[in-house]
Amino acid sequence: KEAVALITDALSRPPVGPYQLQAAIAALHDEAARSQDTDWPQIEALYERLLQESDNPMVRLNYAVAVAMARGPEHGLRLVDELQADPRLVEHHRLPAVRAHLLEMMGDIDAAIAQYQRAARGTASEPEQRYLTERAARLRESLS
Repeated sequence: KEAVALITDALSRPPVGPYQLQAAIAALHDEAARSQDTDWPQIEALYERLLQESDNPMVRLNYAVAVAMARGPEHGLRLVDELQADPRLVEHHRLPAVRAHLLEMMGDIDAAIAQYQRAARGTASEPEQRYLTERAARLRESLS
């Protein structure tokens, strides 16, 4: 609670920059006990401001997640699909990982499995590979 109060105070004093906005987003995540308790509309609004300060593909990808969580996965997926043309993200595993999660939320399990597998192949991190491969396997089992 103290951190949230400090961030609220910092956001009320201009100039508000990317670090304050990122801290506010982190505080909102931290404040929620569960994902469904997260204030996604507020996080979406903070990402909109962050895009004005620091427009880059990772901020756009995170914004797409916030939009998906606030308004529905199909809205976020549209934004993610637009990012597929960005050369800075073409080979990045996070793009297919986010697509997989949103497709899973929409019930398109076969497409989600393919995207989780693509994301797993695209990362050098063994823990991430394991996590993404396990997500794909769990979904595959759910189809049986």
